[in-house]
Amino acid sequence: LIFLLICCALVVSLTALLEVILAGRDCLVAGDSCSSDETCSPRLRTLRQCVAGNGSVKLGPGARSQCANAVSALLSSPLHGCQCKRGMKKEKNCLSIYWRLNLVESYPYETVHKDYDYVRLASITADSDVGMTTVNRCLDAAKACNVDDLCQKLRTEYVSACIKPTAKSGLCNRLKCNKALRRFFDRVPADYTHELLFCPCTDTACAERRRQTIVPSCSYESVEKPNCITQMRICKADYVCRSRLAQFQYDCEPSETSANGCMQGNYGACLLAYTGLLGSTITPNYVDNSTSSVAPWCSCLASGSRREDCDNFLGYFNDNICLRESHSINETPTISKCTVKYSFSSAPRTQTASSDGIDKQIVPLIYYMTVYSDLDLLSH
Repeated sequence: LIFLLICCALVVSLTALLEVILAGRDCLVAGDSCSSDETCSPRLRTLRQCVAGNGSVKLGPGARSQCANAVSALLSSPLHGCQCKRGMKKEKNCLSIYWRLNLVESYPYETVHKDYDYVRLASITADSDVGMTTVNRCLDAAKACNVDDLCQKLRTEYVSACIKPTAKSGLCNRLKCNKALRRFFDRVPADYTHELLFCPCTDTACAERRRQTIVPSCSYESVEKPNCITQMRICKADYVCRSRLAQFQYDCEPSETSANGCMQGNYGACLLAYTGLLGSTITPNYVDNSTSSVAPWCSCLASGSRREDCDNFLGYFNDNICLRESHSINETPTISKCTVKYSFSSAPRTQTASSDGIDKQIVPLIYYMTVYSDLDLLSH
């Protein structure tokens, strides 16, 4: 008993120490520390001018040398090695500090260890499913979300934001929709969000429910598909989108030599990185009723000399063994509790009738009320 108490005390102490260490690596904390230091502060100001659009004008003819010296000096300051947490308060401010120092593509988010508990989700709706011969994992996931206060609240918020037309144009407000979508996937535990988004389907109705999870008529689709290179350029100009893309490319990097197809060997991290892209310029979604058929709403037509870059970008979604295998972990009907390490690192469609015959371009509100009526999602 004494030994166990000592072990517990040691674990608590190590956890507290880890939190202190991670807090010290927070770029906001490191930035404040640098700003209050008379040696570090002027170098940080120089770096800010370097990354600004007219930085070279302000710094004069020796701009290149000054910028290189500032970066070199800051690499030995508290800013070196700092990171941010996905979904944190002032995330954009934190990431702006990170990217000023890391002028090349890098990994901005801290790594966090959590349990992804499939069994707990199954138990939430087990009582109501007694005697049923069929299993609809997507419906079960929706029910599980609806009985969890946080999941139900934030899901209602983003669905409402995404289906509400603006008075001026009659279309949805995509900015508000995407903001609410990011809030849902950043704040609701992966136990719920992963089951909603990656639930396996064996019929068209189930697959369509899954495809509609992110309300794609507002958050995903537009009248025409823009070029993927253009979308990437817009994404990389935004600190949050750039960071989420960097996290996705790191955690979902494919590998033909890895046993599970992922360079990092972590399905949970890949799925979380994928959800981090939702609500961004390069939001991905299911393009049909296949579990592994996903892509952003963009095309590589007219990519010119950058066609290969464009194809490589799309290939991360539609030809990625790591992402494909990560999706497939939810296909197994009975999965015991497994621990995964994941990382916190960043308009109307064309006329297409759904499986139930409803044209979602013409009557999106009626469609979504029908989809969610069994959950009483819009009645709260």
